[in-house]
Amino acid sequence: MEIKAETMKRCELLSVSGRVDSSTAPELEKVLLGLIQSGQKNIVVNLKDTDFISSAGLKALLSALMKVRKMIPAGDVVISEIRPELRESFVLVGFDRLFTFYEDNMRAVGSF
Repeated sequence: MEIKAETMKRCELLSVSGRVDSSTAPELEKVLLGLIQSGQKNIVVNLKDTDFISSAGLKALLSALMKVRKMIPAGDVVISEIRPELRESFVLVGFDRLFTFYEDNMRAVGSF
């Protein structure tokens, strides 16, 4: 797994590539929580190059989402460019009702 972070005007854009499984999910969670602790509350996670996401990866995303939504004013974690097969994982566990999905980074970043 590889994570590239890019600071935008109103949010942080994370591009995640490779497999997010039980061995790599802690790194994703560490990056997300590090951004939140540094004051960033609006995060776009691009999953275009992500081949697989396990329950541990979903937990890392959910953990970040819960933390930013408790902030005042509340923030958000949104998903961009997700592959259809990965989107099925989100739908199966009901995360499609928690996260907002965007077709491309421009729309996702523009949502903030």
